Amino acid sequence: MDLKIRDLHKDYGQFPALNGVSLDIRSGELIALLGPSGSGKTTLLRAIAGLEIPERGQILFGDEDALSKSVQERNVGFVFQHYALFRHMKVFDNIAFGLRVRGRARRPAEAEIAKKVRELLDLVQLSGLEARYPAQLSGGQRQRVALARALAIEPQVLLLDEPFGALDAQVRKELRRWLRAIHDETGHTTVFVTHDQDEALELADRVAVLNKGNIEQVGTPDDVYDRPETPFVYAFIGDSTSLPVTIEQGRALFEGSPLPIGAVDSPDGPSRIHIRPQDVTLANPDDAAVHGEIIGLRRSGAHRRADVCVGKARSRIEALLSPETDVSVGERVGLAFKGFAAYPQDPTPPKLGLARAA
Repeated sequence: MDLKIRDLHKDYGQFPALNGVSLDIRSGELIALLGPSGSGKTTLLRAIAGLEIPERGQILFGDEDALSKSVQERNVGFVFQHYALFRHMKVFDNIAFGLRVRGRARRPAEAEIAKKVRELLDLVQLSGLEARYPAQLSGGQRQRVALARALAIEPQVLLLDEPFGALDAQVRKELRRWLRAIHDETGHTTVFVTHDQDEALELADRVAVLNKGNIEQVGTPDDVYDRPETPFVYAFIGDSTSLPVTIEQGRALFEGSPLPIGAVDSPDGPSRIHIRPQDVTLANPDDAAVHGEIIGLRRSGAHRRADVCVGKARSRIEALLSPETDVSVGERVGLAFKGFAAYPQDPTPPKLGLARAA
């Protein structure tokens, strides 16, 4: 089922939750709506489900106007962050609920419902637990029941609102892989809301990055990480720090001194050079155009991270170091950059590039 969202507006009083959002979602695609709290991602998901009514705009399920249909008529499966299971019902009855409450003409026979529930229990790897109550399950198991219940009604679209947000980090990682496998097997058109960039990049076919009710960029995980179109996307997805610079005839000047990053195809004037930690290397401070003092060191998985304070404005640059790099807090170091993005102050797409010797 293709979804088409056209110029969608939703306001809460004076607050614009959605500000003319347009998005095409392909049939069978898993797309992540990614953004911080208040970006509009959950409002967009609820509008697709019919739980929020937009002020204006259009939502199409295929070629049909979804806004003219009730929640029930849209036939969407919805999985919430906090499971929303019926505590007084056993697992079997929770999964069967959506089928049993259908009108008589559309309600399957009880034998068919039982067969469907058993199939879904196998799919979500919970066979043998159908007689338990939600309170007797782990958080990860409850979320699997919630997904099975959403799938039971054979939805046109599957909607997931931060479904792993209430789970611990290790369970989240396990369920991410499991959900991707379930999606590949069932082929549902799936819209997944999260504020966790790792979840979005690992799970989604494409990612829509939202900010203040607007979509900043839509693309594959590689697109939004490697080719961010706005400063917000660059800063929100992946780690980065930046330097205020002035662009003059293709050169980036930091506090009046040219940076050795080659030509920058960006308009003259105030700008910022954004750099990811893995693109920063330490150098001899006497030979570097940018140098400063290490003000912090911390462990990050197989690496260490160094915070380096540079320039008169004491800008902070973060560098990713190998564990064997022998530096200490308070040490003076130079910085070299392997990659960067230049964003002028006007809202034009960034100029990405590899840093190189001038």
